[in-house]
Amino acid sequence: MALASASAMFPPSNLSYKAWEDPSFFKWRKREAHVPLRSQDTLEGALKYWHERRNVNYLNADTAVWNDDAVRSALESAAVWSKGLPYTKSLSGYWKFLLAPSAESVPEKFYDAHFDDSNWEALPVPSNWQMHGFDRPIYTNITYPFPINPPFVPTDNPTGCYRTAFHIPKEWKGRRILLHFEAVDSAFFAWVNGVPIGYSQDSRLPAEFEVTDCCHPCDSDKENVLAVQVMRWSDGSYLEDQDHWRLSGIHRDVLLLSKPQIFITDYFFKATMDENFSLADIEVEVEIDSHKQDREHVSTLSIEAALYDNSVLSDSLDAVLSSANVANLKPKPKATRNPCLGFHGYVLGGKIENPKLWSSEHPNLYTLVVLLKDAKGKLIECESCQVGIRNVVLAHKQMLVNGCPVVLRGVNRHEHHPCLGKTNIEACMIKDLILMRQNNINAVRNSHYPQHSRWYELCDIFGLYVIDEANIETHGFDENSHFKHPTLEPIWANAMLDRVVGMVERDKNHACIIVWSLGNESSYGPNHASMSGWIRERDPTRLLHYEGGGSRTSSTDIVCPMYMRVWDIIKIAKDPSETRPLILCEYSHAMGNSNGNIDAYWMAIDSTFGLQGGFIWDWVDQGLLKDDSDGSKFWAYGGDFGDTPNDSNFCLNGIVWPDRSIHPAVHEVKYLYQPIKISSADNMLKVTSVWYFAAIKSCSFVLCASNSSIIIAQIENGHFFETTDALDFSWVLQGDGCILGSGSLNVPTLAPQTSHLINMESSPWFSLWSTYAAKEVFLSVNAKQRYQTRWAKDGHLLASAQLCLPQKNGFVPHAIAFSSSPLACERTGDSVIISKNNAWKIKVNSQLGTIDSWKVNGVELMSKGIFPCFWRAPTDNDKGGFYTKPYVSQWREASLDNVSFYSSQFSVKELPDNTVELSTVYYGLPGNLPKPDDAALSQAPGSTLFQVTMLCRIYESGDVVLEYKVNPKADLPPLPRVGVVFNVEKTLSHVTWYGRGPFECYPDRKVAAHVGVHESSVDDLHVPYIAPVECGGRADVRWMALRNADGLGLYASVHGESPPMQMSTSYYGTTELDRATHVHKLVKGDDIEVHLDHKHMGLGGDDSWSPCVHEQYLVPPTRYAFSMRLCPLLPSSSCHDIYKSQLPR
Repeated sequence: MALASASAMFPPSNLSYKAWEDPSFFKWRKREAHVPLRSQDTLEGALKYWHERRNVNYLNADTAVWNDDAVRSALESAAVWSKGLPYTKSLSGYWKFLLAPSAESVPEKFYDAHFDDSNWEALPVPSNWQMHGFDRPIYTNITYPFPINPPFVPTDNPTGCYRTAFHIPKEWKGRRILLHFEAVDSAFFAWVNGVPIGYSQDSRLPAEFEVTDCCHPCDSDKENVLAVQVMRWSDGSYLEDQDHWRLSGIHRDVLLLSKPQIFITDYFFKATMDENFSLADIEVEVEIDSHKQDREHVSTLSIEAALYDNSVLSDSLDAVLSSANVANLKPKPKATRNPCLGFHGYVLGGKIENPKLWSSEHPNLYTLVVLLKDAKGKLIECESCQVGIRNVVLAHKQMLVNGCPVVLRGVNRHEHHPCLGKTNIEACMIKDLILMRQNNINAVRNSHYPQHSRWYELCDIFGLYVIDEANIETHGFDENSHFKHPTLEPIWANAMLDRVVGMVERDKNHACIIVWSLGNESSYGPNHASMSGWIRERDPTRLLHYEGGGSRTSSTDIVCPMYMRVWDIIKIAKDPSETRPLILCEYSHAMGNSNGNIDAYWMAIDSTFGLQGGFIWDWVDQGLLKDDSDGSKFWAYGGDFGDTPNDSNFCLNGIVWPDRSIHPAVHEVKYLYQPIKISSADNMLKVTSVWYFAAIKSCSFVLCASNSSIIIAQIENGHFFETTDALDFSWVLQGDGCILGSGSLNVPTLAPQTSHLINMESSPWFSLWSTYAAKEVFLSVNAKQRYQTRWAKDGHLLASAQLCLPQKNGFVPHAIAFSSSPLACERTGDSVIISKNNAWKIKVNSQLGTIDSWKVNGVELMSKGIFPCFWRAPTDNDKGGFYTKPYVSQWREASLDNVSFYSSQFSVKELPDNTVELSTVYYGLPGNLPKPDDAALSQAPGSTLFQVTMLCRIYESGDVVLEYKVNPKADLPPLPRVGVVFNVEKTLSHVTWYGRGPFECYPDRKVAAHVGVHESSVDDLHVPYIAPVECGGRADVRWMALRNADGLGLYASVHGESPPMQMSTSYYGTTELDRATHVHKLVKGDDIEVHLDHKHMGLGGDDSWSPCVHEQYLVPPTRYAFSMRLCPLLPSSSCHDIYKSQLPR
């Protein structure tokens, strides 16, 4: 690294040298990276501290704050994290702050102890200054937020000037003082009492400086003044081009640490095990820090270490410590090699018989305490942390954890808070972990930088496998042909390596970290090879990950592609020359209404050797809370702050909203990630438990079994470390949406990787199934937690699946008996009015060829006619097409967003059976064309996009049967939908349906949704994606009903041989959803728009920048025929009875 003298750097406004534009200079006076230090003066103090730190569970998540109160909560969290540490003091609080337009224009000598800062603003630390009205947030994905000209950054470089004051506690007299910044974005200088103490880059790792000689004595009344200058942009920003909000400032806590003159500065816990995992060989490397004048005393000191079993200390610290002490580690003999080689420090060793291993299923932890004693055996200090004993190795096409090929069912996670930006609150981190565990997520990739140190402690405690990723991304260089990626440039080598070293050294003792990552999307070159070599030598106990360069370079132990298609990952897994496992570092891009096709990935992963999971992109929608012009608040995305360049709403890729409310797609994720699988095939009902790996052959989770008299249920425990002893199984049987019976399911305790068979004839639901006559019978099997766990209360639904059983008895529908009285059919001008006494009245517009009005008991139900519909409000995936024309462009070019339907050949027939038959042919033409006359309609096929023949039969019961034959133009692109749309009165706000639910689901994202009778309000069916899109659909609907508060309403169902339909009802029509850019800008309509679709295109989700709906979920422009039944509802009407009834043919 290049050296620069203090005179060259200070003051940093010196134009002769800009340290923040020198890639070879990224730290000065910064202490070497190490594990977090928590100095204690007693063993009991260390154990008590960790006992309290471990005392967290799902109840803590209830205190998570997502509004403006979060500022206070962040300050409280920062204070709590240093609680119980006698030699740690948090400097969190309100600091004096001034934002200068550039580093060159900061106030002169603002760092001086006597500088007058009385006119400065107050800013909370930790925080990002943009979240408090200074400067503006910038969201960009790939493009750098400034012109690329490395290593230079714009002269317009907002620079934050911070000042605060502190006293050294009297109890710290005679000790050394360290100033510790948890993280600062992006580069900063610091002074204490006007004395320059150092400089640092890397926005996501600590910077620590010794300030002992700069501070006033602890018995002095003088305040110490800390001043910090933070540049928004630095040469380090070229290594930090991650896809997230670009926010600046001191965003993690600032600490004062006090240490003895000779102290423990670092330690590394390692455990290796025998082949049976019954004996653990423990080794702890310890490094001591001392001044040069004290080094002669170091040899008189002794180092000890001990491991304590947390399960013995779980209830209180009153337990005899000797019973919890499972290992006392003693110094190992000095190596006989040349003393210049290897580790310069102390190595302690010991053994543990039958250790309690750490895994996601069993996150067993020990407390490691390292003690430094003087020559008389008196304790000088102790350091401590939580450690887990586990083994991570590579086998042929597998990653093994404790000898087992666990599957990573993961998500990518940015640090994001809608009010705080990058600042953390403990309860919010716990909320993330609770939601992950409750939804069967067992792994997280820290994208794309090291996260808050408490996050790793919590992952250790809650049991999440972690990929820890270095703060390196240079994606924007892909867009520039004038400059090489930094990985190819020697001048960037040390800066890149320093980021990897800092991550590994800080986080190396965390059991949850099973893989190190070299960063993200930074191409590939010699600097990566250097980083991978360093990690492999420093820590051979973990695997290495890096996707850049094609995800299969020599610098990765895992084939780790992003957004690779299902067929391609299978191809790699079956490649005999590839011996590494494949784990998708990013897949299923969750932008808006997305995550279609995700079940296809898990069909492949669960059935293909060599595939071992993946990480959804990503966890949380990165919306920031912003004040609107009317004083209300909304979640903002790129461009909403006037930020340029920006990538608009591309930051909204989460499966949870910014306040951690879950998206509907989470249900699909939970289902596919669930540990218990229930399936049936070839006369078998199969229930599979896969904590967290199973080679099952089918993931079709709603199956119709064969018409065999014998069906067998198989319950297979795919856990590697956990039995099913803590689970309760239950069943529910329903016929045509009616619950026939339910009860508990007796399943013996299953050891890991074992199974249990249930014969249908001996099952508790057999007699119900064998005697009930129904169109469809569905069996649901649930598995719930019997006991409370750290992450969920007792009764938590762990897994659920539904199967369609064969018909045992023939279903005979009830035939409706009609009277012989005819319908009234009256023609008035362009209207045809059909009615039955005063019960109901339907008005048909003969010019439009559709129902204009439908009244029941004088109450208007339908306000706009029933028309064919082929358009939907585009989803984000519909809009995606960086390399290929997106679906929405194809649709708009074909005028599918603007189709006008014209009726031709309209006719009315009063039939002898007292029904009225209406028929017409609709011609769908581009809306920009003038309305043709009737003759021209049938003679202009070139401009006709759709020809739809409609036959409508109206019965005296008020039933209306609609039959459609659709003939699209052959050269149209895949269609968004094929169905009908109509509008009903806004008072019909209660929706009931028999189909999949209760949550939103679509043809390619529905395996989690059970078929049943569900209820909702129209308001609640709407899904408030931050950027409005097609939403709220329900798949495989047999019938649906809309009712008002008095019970009057409208029923609709599939009819004849038509398959179940896709349904949606909303106060926001497709036009409004397409128009509004933000959910809070949506304007409610005066009625409810109802869509009943014979076909609806899938959502896609393999990525959001190419048309990637899988072929089986596309709707090609071919002929379709379908029919549906509508009828009025009275308060006494039963939808079940209507569904089971049959109209005369």
